[in-house]
Amino acid sequence: MEPTSVRLKSAERNELVERTRSRSARAEDARRARLLLMLSADRSYSEIRRALGCNASYISRWKRRFLAERLAGLYSRHAGRAVDQRTPRLEAKILEWTRRGPRDGATHWSSRKLAAELGVSHMIVARVWARAGLKPHRLERYMASDDPDFEAKAADVIALYVNPPQHAAVFCVDEKTAIQALDRLDPVLPLSPGRLERHGFEYYRHGTLSLYAAFNTRSGEVLGKTVARHTSQEFVAFLVEVVANQPPGKEIHLVADNLSAHKTARVQQFLTTHANVHLHYTPTYSSWLNQVELWFAKSERDVIARGVFTSVKDLARKLMRYIRHYNRNPKPIKWMYRNPKHRIVPHTILSVTGH
Repeated sequence: MEPTSVRLKSAERNELVERTRSRSARAEDARRARLLLMLSADRSYSEIRRALGCNASYISRWKRRFLAERLAGLYSRHAGRAVDQRTPRLEAKILEWTRRGPRDGATHWSSRKLAAELGVSHMIVARVWARAGLKPHRLERYMASDDPDFEAKAADVIALYVNPPQHAAVFCVDEKTAIQALDRLDPVLPLSPGRLERHGFEYYRHGTLSLYAAFNTRSGEVLGKTVARHTSQEFVAFLVEVVANQPPGKEIHLVADNLSAHKTARVQQFLTTHANVHLHYTPTYSSWLNQVELWFAKSERDVIARGVFTSVKDLARKLMRYIRHYNRNPKPIKWMYRNPKHRIVPHTILSVTGH
C-alpha cells in the first residue's frame, strides 16, 4: 500500500507526543496518537500495522475521524445498546416484583432472573436494589424473646456488667454440651505456602462431653470443668467449685440462662444453703446476654472446630490446657452501648458488642 500522510499543526503534534509519553492516560489514547504521528511521518499502512498490531480498517477509521474533527474526534464510539431509562415507574415495578418472589418455586430472585422476567438489563435491577438497600440473596436469622419480663431481666444482667456491686464477684456460667471427640482417619496436611491446612472428610467419633465454664466479668478469667453429662447435679457441683474458688463469705452473682437444669429443686437448695450466692437468669431466648457465650465461641474457633482428638480424655485434656493458657492473659469483655436516639427506629434498641 502506498504511503499516505496526515499534516499536523505544531500544537496538534505536541499534544499527540504528550499523549504517547503520558503515564496516566489510557493506552488506547496513546495508541491512536502513535498512529497519527506515524501517518504524519509518511509511514505505510503495512509498517503501521506491524508496529501497532492493528488492521487497515483501524488505521483508515482513525485517520478519517482525525481529518474530519481533528483532535476532538479521537474518542471511542461504542454502539452498544440503548441506555435504559430508570424511571420511577420502572423502579416501583422492580421493587414490587422483588417483594413477590419468583413464580418458578425459587425462594428469591437473582438480578439476572428478574431482569429476564421484566425485559430489562440486569444492571438496572442491581442498581435499583442497591438504591433501596435490598439484598435478596442474603438471609439473617433472629430469635425473638417472648419473656414478658424481658426488660427487667435484661436490665438486671446488664447492670451487673456496667455497675457491678462493690466487693462482689460476677460470673457468667453455662455449659457447652455434646462436644464431639473427633479423630481424623486421614492425615492432616499442614499449612504451606499457597495452600491451606487440609483435613480429610472421614472421621471417627470417640464420644462426647460437656464443658462447664464460669467467666469472671471483671478479670476475664475462666473456671472450667469437663463432665460426661450435663445434669442439675453436675451443675450444682460446678457451682460449689466456683464458690470454693472465692474467699469465704464473698458475695457472688451468677448469670445463667433458663435451661431446666439451672432451675431444679437441687439448685434452689444450693442457693438456700449459700446465702451469699445470687443467681440472675437471662430472659428466655436471650443467651446472647450471657458473656460466657462469647468465650465459648472463641474456644470453638481455637480448639474444637479444627481439633483432632484421639479419645474423650484427650479432648478434656486439651480443653483444660486451653483454659490454663488462656488464664495467663485473660481479657474481660468490653460492652459498648450505643444510644438508640442516634438511629431512626420504631422502638428502643440496645446494641451490645463484645470485643
